[in-house]
Amino acid sequence: MDFNFVILAFGQILSAQTIAYALAALGLAVCFGFTGLINFGQAGFMAVGGYAFAITAVKLGWPLWASVLAAIIAAVIFAFILGIPTLRLRADYLSIVTIAAAEIIRYTVKTPSLTPYTGGTDGINGSSNSFDSINPIPAGTYGFGILAKNQDDLWVIIVGWALVIIAALFVWQLMRSPWGRIVKGIREDEDAVRALGKNVYWYKMQALIIGGVLAALGVIINIVPTSLQPDNYGTQTTFFLFTIMLLGGATTVLGPILGSIIFWIVLSLTDGVLSLLVTNHLLPITQVQQGPVRYILVGIALMLIIVFRPQGILGKKREAHFGA
Repeated sequence: MDFNFVILAFGQILSAQTIAYALAALGLAVCFGFTGLINFGQAGFMAVGGYAFAITAVKLGWPLWASVLAAIIAAVIFAFILGIPTLRLRADYLSIVTIAAAEIIRYTVKTPSLTPYTGGTDGINGSSNSFDSINPIPAGTYGFGILAKNQDDLWVIIVGWALVIIAALFVWQLMRSPWGRIVKGIREDEDAVRALGKNVYWYKMQALIIGGVLAALGVIINIVPTSLQPDNYGTQTTFFLFTIMLLGGATTVLGPILGSIIFWIVLSLTDGVLSLLVTNHLLPITQVQQGPVRYILVGIALMLIIVFRPQGILGKKREAHFGA
């Protein structure tokens, strides 16, 4: 039996996907965990940021710094468009509107009339050119065996984890500041914060902007080594992000990062184990059914987390309550 899948699973720690979801889940923690906004549209922020980056880098030939800035600005604009009419809604209505907004973005970029700009259902390839052009690492292979990386892969890992560290320090410092104490107060009882003279609406908007920008930065790391595909940013992406955030701890800074690492390792291990069992006829399912079964197990894991440890691995139980 081939058990290389175990090594590959733990290699997910260094993957661009893990880094991207760590950043996006950290942004979701700012919105949901610290501020109490039930934002089901985080995948929309990833799509908006990703397309702003890819279109300016590939279609318009902008330099890397300008494309990154375009992604950030696009996320901020989307936060205003989404937040201005919705942030006064109750939590359940807010969740419906945000998930609908994310789906609108996904279907819009797939529109045939926009294909020359967005690539339609095929997405956009070649986003790595401007990123790789500033790679200072000499050409070659680094590492050993099935975990070996070339210079471009290593460059993505270094930049990506540096961004995660900077983002984590930023959010940690932000939550220790007066601003952080106010948004935590909004999470617990926004009427009390409003009675103290604070502009609750504007603080919510700021939290939504910060969460969206982190999601946009995350998707850049994700699409650089691969490509931008619209169907990668559907509702399943948001639910993955919620699973990751709740797994590590929604009210912590390190929780989403740890959650992303564990989530992708477990998902990869589950896929490897199921493949091994199916190949050796030890499990009465087909290879076609293997994918859905893997996600069924993810759903069961999420339910168990909510029931038995709602605060997550690193969270505190007294903070695992979110006012509606």
